Amino acid sequence: MALNPRIRDWKDRRCWIVGASTGIGAALAEALAAKGARVALSARRREPLDEMAGRFGKGRALALPLDITDAPSLEKAAASMAGAWGGIDLVVLMAGEYRPMRAWELDVKAARSMVEVNLLGPLNALAAVVPRLLAQGGGTIALVSSVAGYRGLPKSLVYGPTKAAMINLAEALYLDLQPKGIGVCVVNPGFVRTPMTAQNEFRMPALIEPDEAAREIVAGLEAGEFEIHFPKRFTRFLKLLRVLPYGRYFPAVRKATGL
Repeated sequence: MALNPRIRDWKDRRCWIVGASTGIGAALAEALAAKGARVALSARRREPLDEMAGRFGKGRALALPLDITDAPSLEKAAASMAGAWGGIDLVVLMAGEYRPMRAWELDVKAARSMVEVNLLGPLNALAAVVPRLLAQGGGTIALVSSVAGYRGLPKSLVYGPTKAAMINLAEALYLDLQPKGIGVCVVNPGFVRTPMTAQNEFRMPALIEPDEAAREIVAGLEAGEFEIHFPKRFTRFLKLLRVLPYGRYFPAVRKATGL
């Protein structure tokens, strides 16, 4: 069932990816550009954005380097994109920070950084784009969370709560914005081979490549899905765990992870 407007034609669609320099964000930028979309690329480092924009061709891409924790830089980038292309059709908030952590390893400085990047950063972006989408009467916002936000998991002491908050944020946004003609979706990937997951020292089940993740996101947007989750062979299992009572959930997670 489509809960959002289906994106049926990508030609010249104005797409902004925040977190586009590596991993899923870079793969998604490539996929959208290949479908004919115009792509604005944001991340902290300018060099990979300039290189990617150069390959996409003049007028087809914008390099808008920024720090998602810096609200003025997001406002400036949103204004630059809207000024150059006359509006924004799709915003994908991909930027994130991950550090494996257990209770006896709690690092408050690292925890604060994850909260600022993973939760406060997207709020900065929303403050810059929501008024513009409301003024133009449409558009889509995609918040990239994680299956780590479904329930508490070992090594996800801080990262998991930030992603749980993103899922909740997407639900609240949908209730507010869908009646006003703005699409909202949440993207919950499983394990994808990226610089972020390279930190994991444990076996990652159903690990996929960024290109596959990008195809899943595009397909979900085209179908008008609210939750885009993948790979299904893994995420459906986690959804089953999600509904277990605590007395069964905790033993199941310990058995499955060995942690």
